[in-house]
Amino acid sequence: MGVVMASTVRRPERPGQWETRRERKAAPVSVPNRPDEDHARPVLPQLRLDDLLTELQSRLATVLTTRDRMHGLLEAIVSIGRDLELETVLRSIVEAATTLVDARYGALGVIGEDDGLVQFITVGVTQEQIDALDHWPHGLGILGLLIKQPQLIRLADLSEHPESSGFPANHPPMRRFLGVPIRVRDAVFGNLYLTDRTDGEEFDEDDESVVSALATAAGVAIENARLYQEARRRERWLEANAEVSTALLSGTDPDDVLHLVVRRARAICDADLATVALAHEAEEELAVKAVDGRYADELRGRRTPLDDTLAGRVYRTGTSLASPGADGEARPSGIATGVPLGPVLVVPLGAGTAARGVVSVANVPGRLPFAEPTRRLLETFAAQAAVALELAERRRDVERLVVFEDRDRIAKDLHDTVIQRLFAIAMTLMSAIKITKKPDVAVRVQRAVDDLDDTIRQIRSTIFALQASADDEPALRARLFGVIDGARESLGFAPAVRFDGPLDTIVDDTVGDHLVAVLREALSNAARHAHASTVDVTVAAGSDVLLRVADDGVGLTGDGRRSGLANLDDRARRLGGTFDVRSGDTGGTVLEWRVPLTT
Repeated sequence: MGVVMASTVRRPERPGQWETRRERKAAPVSVPNRPDEDHARPVLPQLRLDDLLTELQSRLATVLTTRDRMHGLLEAIVSIGRDLELETVLRSIVEAATTLVDARYGALGVIGEDDGLVQFITVGVTQEQIDALDHWPHGLGILGLLIKQPQLIRLADLSEHPESSGFPANHPPMRRFLGVPIRVRDAVFGNLYLTDRTDGEEFDEDDESVVSALATAAGVAIENARLYQEARRRERWLEANAEVSTALLSGTDPDDVLHLVVRRARAICDADLATVALAHEAEEELAVKAVDGRYADELRGRRTPLDDTLAGRVYRTGTSLASPGADGEARPSGIATGVPLGPVLVVPLGAGTAARGVVSVANVPGRLPFAEPTRRLLETFAAQAAVALELAERRRDVERLVVFEDRDRIAKDLHDTVIQRLFAIAMTLMSAIKITKKPDVAVRVQRAVDDLDDTIRQIRSTIFALQASADDEPALRARLFGVIDGARESLGFAPAVRFDGPLDTIVDDTVGDHLVAVLREALSNAARHAHASTVDVTVAAGSDVLLRVADDGVGLTGDGRRSGLANLDDRARRLGGTFDVRSGDTGGTVLEWRVPLTT
């Protein structure tokens, strides 16, 4: 073939710069250092080799730095998206941002409904420095500018900006600043603040790009954490409603159910403290009936007036209220006054003005306030718990009514059947006395008649007790029997007891309390001093109440009146009654304590 194909390239602008392959082969060999051939040599750049190597190294370092930053950014995005606990996610965001731009200090401020900072998470500041501060940032100055104008801000010197308001006392010095808003969907959730690179240089455009990318990923991570928490909260809400309703309708004691309600309310809201306070009978104060979480010992049983407190306003209006934090104007909830708490949420225990109390949840300072979804869940839970409490009370009322009906039936049977038959037997025996000729038979019959009369009185007293209304406190008759049973061991035998009249219905609480105390003192004296083998206790109620305790012991001694007897006399005088102690007709001691009853 023998044909040589010449490959031609673009002609250079300068002659001799580029040549065809054939031209290079045919060109004569040039002789060095010939003046007439200098124009054929290529023109080389007038740069030194060291400069070229330095520039190459600089560009390689830039590439490596960019690669490392991208790797760090990807790792940070993966890290903040791994956890689903919101507060953990927020701290991870701050730590990742400070690491990416090599900042000395970092913070994330969460914006509340009033455009103020409701939470401030810091990195690089020690706990000692935090404790030394006069107050946390409120969202003023540069921080407030970023809240009002949610756009990236980069400053070489914070103090030179016209919006700068300085730092609170004992605040670490800061100069360089980079602030980026964090958006969740279309709303600004908070701002990311970074100050002072460790190398002392200003933040640059690369820092802006990296932090902006991280802030975008942070918004997604925050939204995911919120959705997860909302799902968990709804799950706990469903479990709590089912558990409380089941407990109440199965007959569990209401006090135990209130403790269950307060534990579940705290779990639903993920709160540090929860309380249930019920209104006092006079509706002038609230009393804490159940508490769970921090400061439980300080708050248990606390009472607070209804006026001028958050809890009181919620109870009177039936509308939920919240306070933003320890510095909020509405923070004194009344129930938790004096306890270092941050955000507080109070909801009525019931619907509207028919509420029976309030349910309160609170967090320690520095935690996020309770969001609107949390408020709605707690309101619904408290309303359903109140309905369950109401149904349980109605069920107990029905059960009491059944008991009362049974008591009334038994009392009627005793009155119409037993008493009438006993009375007929007594009348028959009385007529038998008239026709008997033997005195000993007449005595025995009379004794049987007296026993029947005593039995009739005892049955009538039992009828009065059955017809008496039951309440939460033990009846007076039961309290007296408790004192008598308690004295059995010290006496060595069981006293004989006789009750006459409707004790449980006509004796008020004040007289009843004194009566129980006097009986306890009288039996105690008999056990310590009388050396008796029998003790008879009689309690009769009519226009007045009489307590009579008689024993067959050694009788009164000559050592004067004892202090215990003087106390019994003082009790009787304070109630307008009388007290007497004397020797019995056949020995022993007779104690009588009598006070009038008001009608």
